[in-house]
Amino acid sequence: METDITKLCDSTICRTYARLPVVFTRGRGCRLWDDKGKEYRDFLAGIAVCNLGHCPENLTKVICEQAERLVHVSNLFYTEPQVLLALELVKLSFGDRVFFCNSGAEANEAAIKLARKYSLTHYGSGRYEIITMRGSFHGRTLATLSATGQEKVQRGFEPLVDGFTHVEFGSVEAVKGAITEKTCAIMVEPIQGEGGVRIPPVGYLKELRAICDERGLLLIFDEVQVGMGRTGKLFAYEHEGVTPHIMTLAKALANGLPMGAMIATEEVAKVFDPGSHASTFGGTPLVSAVALETLRTIANPHFLIEVQRKGEYFIERLRELQKKYGVVKDVRGRGLILAMELDRPGKIIVDKCLERGAIINCTQDAVLRFLPPLVVSLEDIDWLMDQLDELLKEF
Repeated sequence: METDITKLCDSTICRTYARLPVVFTRGRGCRLWDDKGKEYRDFLAGIAVCNLGHCPENLTKVICEQAERLVHVSNLFYTEPQVLLALELVKLSFGDRVFFCNSGAEANEAAIKLARKYSLTHYGSGRYEIITMRGSFHGRTLATLSATGQEKVQRGFEPLVDGFTHVEFGSVEAVKGAITEKTCAIMVEPIQGEGGVRIPPVGYLKELRAICDERGLLLIFDEVQVGMGRTGKLFAYEHEGVTPHIMTLAKALANGLPMGAMIATEEVAKVFDPGSHASTFGGTPLVSAVALETLRTIANPHFLIEVQRKGEYFIERLRELQKKYGVVKDVRGRGLILAMELDRPGKIIVDKCLERGAIINCTQDAVLRFLPPLVVSLEDIDWLMDQLDELLKEF
């Protein structure tokens, strides 16, 4: 079966992914099973998507119940699940209004368009540039690709969209030096995920907000990967006690169903009027109902305290391995977005882990990234540490 599926995939689907040779057929919690019945422990969660694990009972129930009532109409009409989800997001965040879409790239596209339209409305033409960070990742559409601060993902798609300036992540002075009369916004991930789980210095986000307030700029937080409880807070900006004007969410928002959201303050959001932006499948009744249940589950204070506790335990176990093996250059992270940086390429560790039934990820060539479901157990963490211990010993 595996050979048939992999061959059919390779012969019919665009080869935009370097797929690993496994065909998954079912999942439950932090476990996945392939078509041969082999069990795997998941420390990637669909790349920070399945924060509540695979097929949690409460979400499965919501999917079935909503699918029997209404799946899709269009955004030319009102639907209750979408409105209830928007109310919950507004209640739990800094924002006043929400735009729903299907992915992180779409949410960031909406944020970019909103920032430009706000600037045009308030300051006139010519003020459209957005400062973003080197090492950032904002999506694969042409505009979000241009906003992304990584040449390797931009290569081959030139000319890029005009209007983005990239500066060093974590440097306030670099941001100040890049501001011109054309600048309208600063866009930043509170923690760079694809960039290698890089955390900026304490106070960095607050200083960016102060710069924006002083210069009349908008501050955009891309929380596509680090939102929805991943860091131990519902939103990563809460760690710094600073709010943006615009925030983007996706990935874990509906725990595996395609959902993105852009949240903004009333002052900024009001420049969007009918026809300004749209998304056919943005906030369908089915996906909104699942996202609402996901949000309510993760936002529970007891749930988030557990994420913090597990994250602290996980990073301490990683640091034990760092002390033991010189090949480990650094261990970093917050909550359950964690990284172990090696002094050499890490793909072999990813492959060996997969053979042992552990799913992890490598980014930036040498950074092992751990993004388990937030419901991961301490026993699962200990088991992974045993696997890494043996592999690093061989390494």
